[in-house]
Amino acid sequence: MAPGEARRFDVAGLRVALIRIDDDFYAIGDRCSHEDYSLADGEVWTGECEIECAKHGSTFDLVTGQPCSLPATRPVPVYELIFDGDDVSVVVP
Repeated sequence: MAPGEARRFDVAGLRVALIRIDDDFYAIGDRCSHEDYSLADGEVWTGECEIECAKHGSTFDLVTGQPCSLPATRPVPVYELIFDGDDVSVVVP
């Protein structure tokens, strides 16, 4: 993945958005908490470490999953990542 890119993956029955900012990776739930829309389709805000939902413009913190702007008011889940060389695994509950 290129820096500033987001991609959707299906992991153990969950939709997960994997986001890369520089050399850091983040994994969050891929469903906007305001409406069921893919966050991976939105714009990555690298300076703020957030992703914007392309549907209504809510942004979410990639570290905490908390919404940073309306209309979303509920957080999205965040997932731990495990790195093994070039492989990235998502830890799901």
